[in-house]
Amino acid sequence: MDKKNPFNINALSVLGNSFGAAAKAAGAVVGLLCLTLVSMPLLVSGHAMAAESPQPSFFNSVEVKSNDLTPFTKWLSALARYSKESAANVKFQCNSQEMHFCSYDDWLNFLKELEGKEPLVQLNEVNKRVNQAKYVTDTANWGQNDYWATPAEFMSKFGDCEDYAILKYLSLRRLGWKENDLRVVAVKDMNLKVGHAVLVVFFKHPQNGQILTLLLDNQIPNIVNDASIRHYQPVFSINKYFWWRHTPVPIN
Repeated sequence: MDKKNPFNINALSVLGNSFGAAAKAAGAVVGLLCLTLVSMPLLVSGHAMAAESPQPSFFNSVEVKSNDLTPFTKWLSALARYSKESAANVKFQCNSQEMHFCSYDDWLNFLKELEGKEPLVQLNEVNKRVNQAKYVTDTANWGQNDYWATPAEFMSKFGDCEDYAILKYLSLRRLGWKENDLRVVAVKDMNLKVGHAVLVVFFKHPQNGQILTLLLDNQIPNIVNDASIRHYQPVFSINKYFWWRHTPVPIN
């Protein structure tokens, strides 16, 4: 890479190790946390995994892959409801002044404007637009501790951390991003000792072909490289076809 002209994401070098002042400030906002996600390991910790060796992964972890998604009922339910509402092009009450999505057509028109644009432009615009939504807890929205919302549900009522990640994930899928390049990730915030969810994107560097692991987080205004994040411990990551159990890299 040309050191005089480093490849940047949102004016942040992907080689940087600094979280940045904005991210630190956002990380201190307790209201933007998904506390119930810390209980998810209890659902999957005893579940049989494929006989694969752990592989190096993001956020200083190792991962084991499985194609058995049966423990993840909330995820599967959200995808099934999304499939139905997408086919019906559902209408809903417009509460999305921040995002300006008042129907499926608004969302699809926004994505249509991004078709054919550079991948980083797509990532930045989707991340920026979805992060404008108001944070609302599942208890306030649904009377439940944990509810994984579809795009229509999120655009009509807003949501919490995994709902931001799901809308970003499905937006990028509609833009043609490959399933293997996207994961919704449940993490533990080791500073605040609570659960959280983010979207991780594997992005091929346009200059040297290196695969970068990028973080799209509703707590952080800009997209950052995973190496910039020191306080997230991944528990599991998931997409439509697979999930991965994460454990911290052992300290020698």
